[in-house]
Amino acid sequence: MISASESPVFVSGAVARQVFDWRAAIEALRTTYAQPASAGTTPPRSVATVGQAWLRTLPAMPAGCRYFGAKLMGAGDAGVKAGIEYVITLFDRTNGRIVAFLDANTITAYRTAATSALALDALAPTGPARLALLGSGLEASNHARAIAAVRPLREIVIYSPTPERRGALATTLARELGVPARAADSGETAVDGADLVVAAARSYGEQPILFAHWLAPHATVVSIGSTIPQQRELDAGVIERSSVIVCDALEEVLHETGDMIAARRAGIAFQEKACSLHDLIGGGRRELAALPGLRLFKSVGGGLQDIVVAGQILDAALEAGLATALPMAFETKH
Repeated sequence: MISASESPVFVSGAVARQVFDWRAAIEALRTTYAQPASAGTTPPRSVATVGQAWLRTLPAMPAGCRYFGAKLMGAGDAGVKAGIEYVITLFDRTNGRIVAFLDANTITAYRTAATSALALDALAPTGPARLALLGSGLEASNHARAIAAVRPLREIVIYSPTPERRGALATTLARELGVPARAADSGETAVDGADLVVAAARSYGEQPILFAHWLAPHATVVSIGSTIPQQRELDAGVIERSSVIVCDALEEVLHETGDMIAARRAGIAFQEKACSLHDLIGGGRRELAALPGLRLFKSVGGGLQDIVVAGQILDAALEAGLATALPMAFETKH
């Protein structure tokens, strides 16, 4: 038997930006990561390719979450130069119905920064901190906003290769966050003495942009730019010096990211000091956060983060009356 379901809704990027709240997203992720990890919760991402065209799928069914679904993103025959579009489809776990489609371009940047802030909140000492940003794009700027939601910031120092962009971001963040912010003329100058360091700008030649000897002994580092074997962001010495390495997707980070592959080739042992974000937030390896020395959170992103943050945005959009009802209905097979 087949019946028609209720109409789903659409949440645009503009609406997502209007209703999004950093603290609400971070707390939603905290609740999810406190649950025990399960292989069935977040299956491996899949990629279909023909020539330059590709389709990537990130499915997830977060424990304790009302929604489950997947993020789809794709590029056509012209490749990424023609642009990439993202969509998240959410299902309601109570009845299995498709309830929403969300433009996921902005959500992807939100979920990455919110997850980093959650990890940093568990790893970094409390109290006012000096933040260094390596990068001046969307990811770097959102990380500053997310971190400001969990830590009081004394100063933000930014380095990226283009003086105009790093200067503009310093002006923007100072205005938005009410925190002194300035541009630096080198990565080393930006990082010098920083309590918190965000690496969010791979070099064009895939060479490291952050080096161990730049870092203060107590620094907490967030790395989001080396997510596949071909990408580099961290000098191998950063991995060697880290007393703890927290990963959002443990096996994927340790075995499929360029930074960790390079560290392994250099003979650096890191398996024993690595743990998953689930273990850190859930308490299974919380003792690692108490170890002295450098702390590292390394992220590749994932569907679980997409679905949790998209669900939080959907609920906020529905409450505000900003979700668009779609003139459509899906047939339900019984």
